[in-house]
Amino acid sequence: MVGACAAWFPGVTGEAAASPTDPRPAAGCPSLRAGDTITRSVTVGGVHRTYRIHVPADHTGGQRLPLVLAFHGRAERGVTFERYTGLSSLPAIIVYPDGLRGTDDRTAWQGAPYSSPRADDIAFTRAILGAMRTSACVDRNRTYAVGRSNGGGLVAMLACRMPREFTGFATISAAIYTRTVQGCSHGPPISLVDFHGTADGVIHYGGGTRFHARYLSTPAWLRTWSTRAGCPDTTMTIPLNSVVDRVSWPFCALSGHAIVHYRIRGGTHRWPGSMGNGVLGSAADTVSATQLLWQFFMTHPLYGSS
Repeated sequence: MVGACAAWFPGVTGEAAASPTDPRPAAGCPSLRAGDTITRSVTVGGVHRTYRIHVPADHTGGQRLPLVLAFHGRAERGVTFERYTGLSSLPAIIVYPDGLRGTDDRTAWQGAPYSSPRADDIAFTRAILGAMRTSACVDRNRTYAVGRSNGGGLVAMLACRMPREFTGFATISAAIYTRTVQGCSHGPPISLVDFHGTADGVIHYGGGTRFHARYLSTPAWLRTWSTRAGCPDTTMTIPLNSVVDRVSWPFCALSGHAIVHYRIRGGTHRWPGSMGNGVLGSAADTVSATQLLWQFFMTHPLYGSS
């Protein structure tokens, strides 16, 4: 289960403190009020879009906070995603965008075969980033994108098309349709943390076809980024417990980036360590994706200017 704020990551405080911060002074920067959870809207390409913002209760406005954009799965909304992931427990400003209703009348993100033809979620993301950077004390050098399932597919698209706007990316049970990452073989490297269960019956670990469209296997998705970062194929596997392995490419560090994968043996299509989202006690619930992705984000610095 996702822990409380006081129990984020024992033992990694020193590493987190070493992460770079925005060099600009926070004094006088615009800021949302501490503890606020508000909904804002923006028009993108003539389409009305909404997103939910959560500000930590202890935010004083005296420092720039990390910014996390969190993209829900198909048929969900931001408020649901916030509830079961526990991301709002993190010491960051979290934004939960809402997808548009797709061709099956369920919310979805650009790139999926069922997404709305009116969805321009790349432009929507750019609009959110612009708004947050002018209305809140956020740190451009610590800006991250997180997504589950169809939301993970959108994060894949952002990694391909907007790599310099984010410091790191996290994909969980990601539905990465091949058309989502077309043209993604070239470009700057990124830092990525990925989670996927080997028994995922919705988006199979080994890839497959869904809604008459091909989606990538987890190894193929990871290989996209290890190749772009120029990492040798050598991997290191460390068991976290009896069902979860941490797989990394140790020589990626030479490029200043990191690729890490949490392989959950027997894990299904769910957020690891989810709060109130289905049956507890599964293989996925032996770790917390929220805690692990935050540890990854706080120990991997800025790629380049944003």
